Amino acid sequence: MSLHDVVVWSYDLAGTELRFSPGMDALLGLAGATDEYVRDRVSSLLTPLTQAAHTAPVWDDLELDEWYERDDGDRRLLRFRARKYASGTEGGLVGVATDITRTAEDQQSLRDLADRYRLLVELSPDAICVHQDGVVVYVNPATVRMGGLASSSQIIGRPITDFVAAESLDEMYERLASLTAPGTASEPAQARIGTREGDMLLVEAVSVRTSWEGRPAYQVIMRDITAQKEAEAALHNRAALVQHVSNAVIATTAEGVVTSWNPAAETIYGRTADAVVGEPISRVVGAELDPARVLQHGVTDAVHRHADGSALTIRVSVASMDSGFVLVCADETARRRAEQHYATVITALNDGVVVVDPRGVIATANPAAARILGTTQAELTGSRAGSWTFHDEQGAPVEGDPVTWTQRSGSQRNSLVLSTRRPDGTEVWLAMATRALDHGGSAPYAVLVSFTDVTESRAIRAQLERAATQDPLTTLANRTEILKFITESVHGDSAAATTGVLFVDLDKFKVINDSLGHAVGDEVLRVIGQRFLRQARPRDVVGRLGGDEFVVITRDDPTPEALVEIADRLRADLTQPIALQHRQLRVDASVGVVLVHRRDPRLAEDILRDADVAMYQAKVLGGRRCAIFDVDLRRRMQRQLDLEQELRGAADAGLLHAVYQPIIDIPTGEIVAVEALLRWNHPEFGKVSPAEFIPIAEESGLINDIGARALRTVSREFMEHLPTSGWRLNVNLSARQLDDAHLPDIVRDAVSSSGLPASRLCLEITESALMQDLHNAGDVLAKLREPGVSLAIDDFGTGYSSLAQLHRMPTDSLKIDRSFVLDIGKTTDTDIIVSSIIAMAHTLNLAVVAEGVETEEQLTMLRDLGCDQAQGFLLGKPVPIDALEGEIARCRQQRYADGH
Repeated sequence: MSLHDVVVWSYDLAGTELRFSPGMDALLGLAGATDEYVRDRVSSLLTPLTQAAHTAPVWDDLELDEWYERDDGDRRLLRFRARKYASGTEGGLVGVATDITRTAEDQQSLRDLADRYRLLVELSPDAICVHQDGVVVYVNPATVRMGGLASSSQIIGRPITDFVAAESLDEMYERLASLTAPGTASEPAQARIGTREGDMLLVEAVSVRTSWEGRPAYQVIMRDITAQKEAEAALHNRAALVQHVSNAVIATTAEGVVTSWNPAAETIYGRTADAVVGEPISRVVGAELDPARVLQHGVTDAVHRHADGSALTIRVSVASMDSGFVLVCADETARRRAEQHYATVITALNDGVVVVDPRGVIATANPAAARILGTTQAELTGSRAGSWTFHDEQGAPVEGDPVTWTQRSGSQRNSLVLSTRRPDGTEVWLAMATRALDHGGSAPYAVLVSFTDVTESRAIRAQLERAATQDPLTTLANRTEILKFITESVHGDSAAATTGVLFVDLDKFKVINDSLGHAVGDEVLRVIGQRFLRQARPRDVVGRLGGDEFVVITRDDPTPEALVEIADRLRADLTQPIALQHRQLRVDASVGVVLVHRRDPRLAEDILRDADVAMYQAKVLGGRRCAIFDVDLRRRMQRQLDLEQELRGAADAGLLHAVYQPIIDIPTGEIVAVEALLRWNHPEFGKVSPAEFIPIAEESGLINDIGARALRTVSREFMEHLPTSGWRLNVNLSARQLDDAHLPDIVRDAVSSSGLPASRLCLEITESALMQDLHNAGDVLAKLREPGVSLAIDDFGTGYSSLAQLHRMPTDSLKIDRSFVLDIGKTTDTDIIVSSIIAMAHTLNLAVVAEGVETEEQLTMLRDLGCDQAQGFLLGKPVPIDALEGEIARCRQQRYADGH
């Protein structure tokens, strides 16, 4: 294969873009076609690889063999190899495409070779027989014809001496005794054998030491030379050359000088009679040739030379004449070359080739067969083929191996894929074919077995199959497999009455990845996957969707109570410590549960989505719990999803706006500050509560942009309407905004761009936000105070902070949560708590603001307890800034009318 046979291609997973180098059209038999047409054909062929690539590890190697029919009807086998680079949608594939049809065609060549091998023996004009321990065990048709017999059964099984003339026996025994090693052959010799009619034929015989059924035997190749001898006698008597024979007939003097040279000799040696007559025979045939010696030893095989210097394989026989010799030289070059070519092909093949004799013994094996089977040719030859145990693709033992089947039936077996064990215990997969060799005989037949090692390609195919259905990190079922199981469980023929789907999402798993690294995070996910498998029942399915999301499917007709019990059991096992890197890691999870009845109209994707919705509800409720899906939950989640999508454009559309609520100084009753509050008027849902859309903004990551925009807007409005009021502007910060490294810069920009003095801006942060990360919160608050703004702790009393913790916070005031103000004067406990908060704050030089004041009684009680400031509907509702002064006046007039 040259570089011109290889076409480079690439596939971008993000843009699903396919590119290839020149030559792809020729590879597909589409020369001259448009790039778009070629790309469509290639894309269709590459579909299994591109699908598997989405879940394959980075730098993983993929391979695919595809049969492809060209437009002209020619079928070609194409191989696509690829490697994945990068991960997720940022990655892709880069690979090469090659035509490996020649490999497939080698199998056909092998079968053709087997036929030629069989035909070479069966159709040979020479008689060929095999005898073992002096008994004939095989004869070819030419032997039957030579003996004038009706069938081979009249010869096989009888002593070889029954057919050899007595005067030829001693020479035969001497010849056989000289053959001491397998494969050695005797020089051609003459012998007389008897026929059925009692005639004696003169034959030229060559004996070869071989094996039959695993034991030593002799193969004898015989050529009837009776006619040749008679012709030689006639030549001797008439001293004339035979002009019409195909063999070279040469006459020489007693000294070996050529006296005549027939036309066949001219053809074989490429020399004319005029050029050779009078020349020594050795010179004209290009090799040492002594007719007298050949006559003494009988027929001889020799290498002669053509006039052009090429080698000739010649069989030489000599007859004596009164004046010299007559030589008959038969050209065996073509036959010998064919035999060598056949042997070379068998030896060079990458496919294993063995010949099994009728007794089931391996007679011959090529080097590839020994390599594939993990042994040597010497160990393989003579062993029994039945000693190899085969298994099918399902792993079951093969009953009646294919070799034995072909031996008994004579029928061939093709395209068998079987596995066996090498002597070292490793498993090898073989693509095997068997073919009978001696169809003319009777069963059992000799069998030609050919096989290819497909272990690697099978492993690659198995890897691709696993990649398509298995999560590569945990080996659990992947999303594709999970959806398939849900579909089968709900809509399949064996669907259960009810199926439970549990959607498990780990709580705060990002902390492990961020603090300990993704390698530790991956190991935690593997441990969790194994724990889920440990808790699963036999019919349950456990899978991983990706990230820290898992799914458990139970198909044993569960009830809602049973599903909650399963979820609790999973979480209980999940929370057990995980020992990694000398640490004891603990994780928990939120679980969403869906109970699905048989033939539920929802698709698997919809069921999984509803389980995800329930899981999200468990997260909203604080995590570390289980939530069961219902229709109302879906409706709420759909509203939340809709609000999140529309919140992205609400600020740009002017749907988000600020309202302002006054804060008074309790001892004097004067306005000291106003708090800016964000509001959303939705065109469809109406007024959306901040308690609903602020968490959505935090979860979606929109809060930083919305918060920054709101801070700039209220600072500008405040300075446009109340520049000389002397009041302070209070603005709320979300917990998520504290994580924004740009927050101090945003505050400086809002102050400088609006002209608002930093001393008149107070930023409110909820107590619970500060308690999430005290150290980080302290650093952030310190940076926020640098421009001169003041800081307040909002919703105090709900975050379980201590006096020591407050002491470390650089704050100026705290706001008592409205839940305490609501019950003030009603319960002794509440009064004690509020009194303690005020006293504690004053100890730390913090001003105290009471939120949610709605009655004069509450305000009086707060004044008596020493509270500094108050805020609530009694003192003014949140209104647009241009209506603020009117709202303050309205409240004062109302309180005056009520006698306060």
